[in-house]
Amino acid sequence: MADPLPGRAKRPVSAALAGPYGHPFHPILVTVPIGAWVGSLVFDVASHLVHDPAVLARGAMWLIALGVIGALVAALVGFLDLFAIPPGTRAFRVGLLHMTLNLLVTAAYAGNFLWRHAGHGPAGSVGAGMVTLNAVSLAVLGVSGYLGGKLAYRYGVRVADETTQAEGFAPLPHHPDRSAG
Repeated sequence: MADPLPGRAKRPVSAALAGPYGHPFHPILVTVPIGAWVGSLVFDVASHLVHDPAVLARGAMWLIALGVIGALVAALVGFLDLFAIPPGTRAFRVGLLHMTLNLLVTAAYAGNFLWRHAGHGPAGSVGAGMVTLNAVSLAVLGVSGYLGGKLAYRYGVRVADETTQAEGFAPLPHHPDRSAG
């Protein structure tokens, strides 16, 4: 049965919390954990290449913590976006998988932070197990990001409808041709 409101996935459940029509908050919020976690992996690897690895190891640990906090905030807003998608649709199923992978990645990074924070915290270069967990978590995050892109760019979740998008491609009234002259 078709959704009686086909544009429902484009409109926010709460514009104040999830962002107004055509301007969702979730995509901008995810840049915090993605950037923090990519940075933490760079610091992990760099901790094996510098004279004082503890500084980078501590930096990576705190970047992971920042990423976990940012991911939880992004997840709250993303959850509101998921509620806008009609259940029983492909988009909803992809959204559930996207959410599940992101929650697993966030849990993995929270565990990685606790592992690193155990005892007196990092003293030298980051251990191979911690670097591996970081890299695998980041790879799974990449898969989830692909699914998030599919939601937005293929299924149009929380993206302005085609009529609204077409406004950006309409010719301007009497715009001189700059190529002539």
